Amino acid sequence: MSPIVHIVDVGSGTMESLANVTEIHDGLDFSAADDGGYSFGIFSLKFSTDGRELVAGSSDDCIYVYDLEANKLSLRILAHTSDVNTVCFGDESGHLIYSGSDDNLCKVWDRRCLNVKGKPAGVLMGHLEGITFIDSRGDGRYLISNGKDQAIKLWDIRKMSSNASCNLGFRSYEWDYRWMDYPPQARDLKHPCDQSVATYKGHSVLRTLIRCHFSPVYSTGQKYIYTGSHDSCVYVYDLVSGEQVAALKYHTSPVRDCSWHPSQPMLVSSSWDGDVVRWEFPGNGEAAPPLNKKRIRRRQFYL
Repeated sequence: MSPIVHIVDVGSGTMESLANVTEIHDGLDFSAADDGGYSFGIFSLKFSTDGRELVAGSSDDCIYVYDLEANKLSLRILAHTSDVNTVCFGDESGHLIYSGSDDNLCKVWDRRCLNVKGKPAGVLMGHLEGITFIDSRGDGRYLISNGKDQAIKLWDIRKMSSNASCNLGFRSYEWDYRWMDYPPQARDLKHPCDQSVATYKGHSVLRTLIRCHFSPVYSTGQKYIYTGSHDSCVYVYDLVSGEQVAALKYHTSPVRDCSWHPSQPMLVSSSWDGDVVRWEFPGNGEAAPPLNKKRIRRRQFYL
């Protein structure tokens, strides 16, 4: 891992690299002059809506913002007490940043008052284990997070606290998600200060930082939440009722990520089995023809 980020113009047909992206451009260096070398790595990256900035979460417990137009690091926040596994912008303005960490907390950062306070605008408590991914609804109000406590949580930032005032204490069990199953005695535990709006369970968050997402605005009205899973499935939940409306089965290894097409009735999933699978649900408009690429599989499902 390193603090170097590479951006490749995938739309350009003038240059192609099948070997190493460093052959065709310079990387963006997120390290500062006083870092003493490459002392951290980056776990998560997201563009701002206008494409002018990148926000990154890192292994040194920090959030970084990189100004692409100025080609320099513009902000560093000592944000958490453990790895920052996931970050994203909260809305189109770029003022709000959401972060999730192995310290079990989601935090909301307002860049308009960072220089004065130097602290998060608020903290969201509810996960019992580290957070693997955060996705914003894009309205500056709602977000979801995937957690190693085997749950997705829906948050309304209007319910956030000014600080993490609730002490969970120490776990009564030893567990590491990278190679152990989730302890049975932990499955029914509840956070004493849970601020989440809703909780979604059924999938498995083990071995890797599994992602979760809101379904698209245009084709679904964001009425679903979907996620990969260690048990090789893609799970789809109803946002309002919390019910599991689909479990898509094809892969033979953990599904780390999936992506729903913004306008057509299909999604794709990627797995440790090496396959990228295209899922379609007929009867809701025409889907594009299958991509002419190796290891692309087509499946159908119904919502």
